[in-house]
Amino acid sequence: MDPQAYCEQKLAQSGSSFAYTFRFLPTPRRNAITALYAFCREVDDVVDEGIDPQLAAAKLAWWRGEVANLFAGRPQHPVTRALQPHLQSFGITAERLSEIIDGMEMDLRQTRYLDWKGLERYCYQVASVVGLLAAGIFGYRDARTLDYAKHLGIAFQLTNIIRDVGEDARKNRVYLPVEDLQRFGVPAADILQSKETPAFRSLMAFEAERARGYYQGAMSALPAADRRAQRPGLIMAAIYRTLLDEIQRGGFRVLTQRTSLTPLRKFWIAWRTWVAA
Repeated sequence: MDPQAYCEQKLAQSGSSFAYTFRFLPTPRRNAITALYAFCREVDDVVDEGIDPQLAAAKLAWWRGEVANLFAGRPQHPVTRALQPHLQSFGITAERLSEIIDGMEMDLRQTRYLDWKGLERYCYQVASVVGLLAAGIFGYRDARTLDYAKHLGIAFQLTNIIRDVGEDARKNRVYLPVEDLQRFGVPAADILQSKETPAFRSLMAFEAERARGYYQGAMSALPAADRRAQRPGLIMAAIYRTLLDEIQRGGFRVLTQRTSLTPLRKFWIAWRTWVAA
């Protein structure tokens, strides 16, 4: 399969909300961001496949080698071959691709986070770094746009964590910081056993407000001069903030169900945001 077609198929199969942002871009930028998404999907799948941790670590080590191959001009995988034409044009670096792999490796080493500082670092590596690369692909003139990208990445990842609490618990992962569990009187066992208590809902409301703070920080950091160029990120922010609102309206039933938006609603949000930005 053609490398770009492979990446487009990877995006289509994922059902990700990101697909609603990419379709508005000019072809070179759309191809670059689709290839970056496919790279992230490939390395994330290594961890999510549920295979033996040692085998997963070996696969991530292979991807580290493939990043080195990419920047040496000899990529082998369809994803890295699709990324190759865009490295210089959009400032895609080996360091940032490797940081994404670092974040995935964190999932192999730990299933709990003691405090927000530790979880924030994880969110930065698996999401903010992607945001920084995406900002370069979308285009920016003001360096403050990178602060916007960092904050938005953390907001996205925290929204994902809130949405997936139950799903992650079934994999014995609790991303919510231990200090927050203790503050609200929520034993980790309650989460692992899907006990939706008033204390748990208070905890989730707190985490939702934390996420909203990062969305607000991102919007405050985005310079007006780069707003149009960064419209794909604004579309994702609008979709994810709507998702967060829906989760809260549903009473944070995240331990027993997974809240999602319909494709039509996502497309409507995407079109409305693109026109307004």
